[in-house]
Amino acid sequence: MIKLISKHKQNENIVYIISKKTQIKKLELSNEEQNYVQKIFENKSDFVHINSLSFSKFVILANEEKEINSRLEILRNLANKTVNILNELKYTELNILDLSEKYALEFAEALSLSTYSFNKYFKNKEEKTISLKSINIISEKLSEKDIQVKNALCEGVFVARDIINEPVSFMTATKLGQEVESLAKKFGFKAEVFDKGKIESLKMGGLLAVNRGSVEPPTFSVLSYEPKNAVNENYIVLVGKGLVFDTGGINLKPSGSLETMKSDKSGGAAVIGVISAIAKAKLPIKIIGLLPSTDNRPGNNAYVPEDIITMHDGTTVEVMNTDAEGRLILADALSYAKKFNPDLVIDIATLTGAAVVAIGESATAVMGNSEKHISELKKTGFEVWERLVELPLWEDFGEQLKSPVADMKNIGTRWGGAITAGKFLEHFTDYNWVHLDIAGPAFTEKNDSYRGKGGTGVGVRLIFNYLLKTFE
Repeated sequence: MIKLISKHKQNENIVYIISKKTQIKKLELSNEEQNYVQKIFENKSDFVHINSLSFSKFVILANEEKEINSRLEILRNLANKTVNILNELKYTELNILDLSEKYALEFAEALSLSTYSFNKYFKNKEEKTISLKSINIISEKLSEKDIQVKNALCEGVFVARDIINEPVSFMTATKLGQEVESLAKKFGFKAEVFDKGKIESLKMGGLLAVNRGSVEPPTFSVLSYEPKNAVNENYIVLVGKGLVFDTGGINLKPSGSLETMKSDKSGGAAVIGVISAIAKAKLPIKIIGLLPSTDNRPGNNAYVPEDIITMHDGTTVEVMNTDAEGRLILADALSYAKKFNPDLVIDIATLTGAAVVAIGESATAVMGNSEKHISELKKTGFEVWERLVELPLWEDFGEQLKSPVADMKNIGTRWGGAITAGKFLEHFTDYNWVHLDIAGPAFTEKNDSYRGKGGTGVGVRLIFNYLLKTFE
């Protein structure tokens, strides 16, 4: 939890953030400590830890020769380093004094994000829990509202991470719907969860087809937050892929590709995290979240290649690969979004391995039909270091999706697979639309600084900060 305080007591853990080496003299350090810090900085380090036995002091130099976004990301990574040291020493509290009053809030956010642990299934949970509990910013410039918003955002990221990290043995589509209802009560938004009968009545053929191989029924969750002081007249709609586990279906994934497939609900988790954070922060934004959810398995009456299915909007689709299921459930949700007459629809999904091949594991592929929104999201992406790489939705990619027996196929050739997936989704939109393929950064199998290990919650900070800048 981040808090705002006016001053700190002596002999407490503190991190000083400075932008110039001359500011070392302004810190509450002994002459010996000042000389030590100066010597470390002369060796081209920007991080100093002084262990005073009963408490710790840290001095961090913000390198203002770096571009601002790169500079902030360096500070976030140093925040994670700070948390690791505090955890080794079992310290629970840290004060932040930023002499330039420019970096404390972002540093505190990274500290908070670094305290996350998914320890539910450990016998000894305490051993797997990060010790840092209280983060205090000493500032006369920041407001309590700034702190409230930042805490809400961090909690939204934690919500997303928890959902991603749950195995399908617990987090079925039904349980995911129940989790949405529980979070709605906790954070103050509304939720309606459609059961299989309702989904059938809406003729969501994509979601129903993917679900045919499962013993668990599908769900379709509608999240809504509509504050009376909303500044947007029409809705913003977020659509998230809620695939609680993806075996690939009849086109079964090979060993090595199955072990992280609980993360295929990362897009849906991000949507839940964003709306939870917006409601918690009481932002004046009218927003809808749509979450189609199922698992994709090869059992029961599973759909197979060459099946033809009819989507929510009446489009017929020839299935050529059952592992291209995410676009099928998203397409139903994108066509359903039309009923809200939205200003903007953003869908977010771990959609294609092709996106990872194209741009790597640390970036998100972005496509869409609104250059204005894409450009603004890309700018925000660099600010929060959830960077976006734009791929083109050229018409010739759509040629790959033509079918001799139906309106469309669900895949194209192996070339440009992330783009043909985007072209497929584009067919179901008639509004300002942006598609985020987070297949690369959604899940990590090793510790990745303040993003942690496992589900990263990528997309929550990006979308939340973009909407915050746009509407507040």
